[in-house]
Amino acid sequence: MIVLGISGALGHDASAAILIDGKIIAAAEEERFIRDKHAKNQFPYEATKFCLKQAGIKAEDVDIVAFPYAEIPLTSKARWHYAKRHWYAPDRALDALFNGNRRFRRNRDKLLKLMADLGLTNAKFVPVEHHLAHASSAYHLSGFKEKTAIVGIDGKGEYATTFFGYGENGKIHKIKEFYDPDSLGGMYGAITEYLGFEMLDGEFKVMGMAPYGDASKYDLSRLATFENGELVIDTTLVNVVGLRRYKENGKGYYFTPELIDWLGPKRSGDEIDNPYIHYAASVQALLEDVALKMIDYYLGDIIKETGKIVMAGGVALNVKLNQRIISMPHVKELFVQPASGDAGTSLGAATFAANAAGDTVEPMQHAYLGPAFSSEECVAACEAHPNKPIFTKVDNFPQKAAELLAAGNPLAWLQGRMEFGPRSLGCRSILGDPSFPGVADRINAQIKYRERWRPFCPSMLDKAAPEILQTNHPAPYMTFTFDVAESWKSRIPEVVHEDGTARAQVVTYATNPRYYELIEHLEKLRGNPVVLNTSLNRRGEPMICSPTDALNMFYGCDLEYLMMEDILVTKK
Repeated sequence: MIVLGISGALGHDASAAILIDGKIIAAAEEERFIRDKHAKNQFPYEATKFCLKQAGIKAEDVDIVAFPYAEIPLTSKARWHYAKRHWYAPDRALDALFNGNRRFRRNRDKLLKLMADLGLTNAKFVPVEHHLAHASSAYHLSGFKEKTAIVGIDGKGEYATTFFGYGENGKIHKIKEFYDPDSLGGMYGAITEYLGFEMLDGEFKVMGMAPYGDASKYDLSRLATFENGELVIDTTLVNVVGLRRYKENGKGYYFTPELIDWLGPKRSGDEIDNPYIHYAASVQALLEDVALKMIDYYLGDIIKETGKIVMAGGVALNVKLNQRIISMPHVKELFVQPASGDAGTSLGAATFAANAAGDTVEPMQHAYLGPAFSSEECVAACEAHPNKPIFTKVDNFPQKAAELLAAGNPLAWLQGRMEFGPRSLGCRSILGDPSFPGVADRINAQIKYRERWRPFCPSMLDKAAPEILQTNHPAPYMTFTFDVAESWKSRIPEVVHEDGTARAQVVTYATNPRYYELIEHLEKLRGNPVVLNTSLNRRGEPMICSPTDALNMFYGCDLEYLMMEDILVTKK
């Protein structure tokens, strides 16, 4: 069975993924090919073409096209809840009741056009509810055999914002859903906008800012309450539509003028300052506290039974929340889908449809699911580039890379297959030696051009991780923070955040041998089996996909060294 998953219904993070007989063959985000971050209002033409090519099949071979967006019947509580809670905007409320699947129909038509344009003529179109796609991307790919608690928290899909359920014997069971506007992700997104960042992009920045503040200074708990099993967002302040929105320079925001009256003017600029750092700390604490209460209320018994829990949805990328879930009583292991945002729903819809069609879905082994480029293609890109790059072929390129890092240089590093999801995991990365003072500031100022207070992450060898992170919990995807052991904080200061934690990737030889070798060489030279790793892109751009993309970035910043497979490009 060949199943293609295609996402793009929510107007951002379009992607495609392909499974053959239950095994993931490829998955990629559209933004990487068209060089437009989040690929807003696009459908994944290029990502779909890549998936077909990587699988070595023709479009007419595909059996199912799965789509992570479905019709929601009027008999569902979802549309009635939405109408009742949006009664202040009667046009929205009545639309939900009388034309509640308008967005589904519009997106279905766009998808059917894509299928016709790309020749997917024999495939059956299978819509999958958005939150079931998130749930499947976590549960079916976790490899957990026991009864498994499932959490999905994001802004919203069709109407649902939050999903609690469990997986057993390959089947997903719903326990409880919450509906828009009662959305923890939406509340956090609205405060993200208030703090001067873009919703669906800046939530990571709020999380990075939070450790600099004091959560007890301001009580934001009226934004979201959870009592007697019900989540309620205060829509006099956040998660609003229409005339309730605060407007500035012609743009409407997801919060109200009342929020400004309460907390003061919206933040602007790049510095972290009072009182905004404390608001960031407070909203982060609120998200964690409410999410943990909800998980315990709806899934506590299942977690007690087996200790296994899986998670997806945009809020599942909140690594601080995930650290707290891991430390809940009875939790033995948490699997977070590395592409937890909406890009991952193409994979989720594909796994859900494959499982429903009778395939046994194989667990996810790694996130290296995008395109790879040969050494010859890297040379060809250099020869064709207008900047006339100076390049040489290097014999032992992981060793050469480690030598450059050990001398204090940042290094752009492109090798193997591109990562799926928002994290660079050693194939499209900018690297640094985390024991070298100032390397993080240098990468921020000269290469990434991003806020200087943003944290950097460590990639570390599996043999050293238990000592550094004080746990054996699996961490292949940078989806958790851990408390760094006291003895290591001074050894790798450039990757330890303000609160003593690190968002770590534990690297295994089996999944990324070249990257593993690089870190081994760096350990021989500098004594630490850890490398600083951030995504290969500049601020506001998607992660680099191809050698040409890498060269364009290289000549658009102050990087001096770029390693593409075994081709070293220098500006010297």
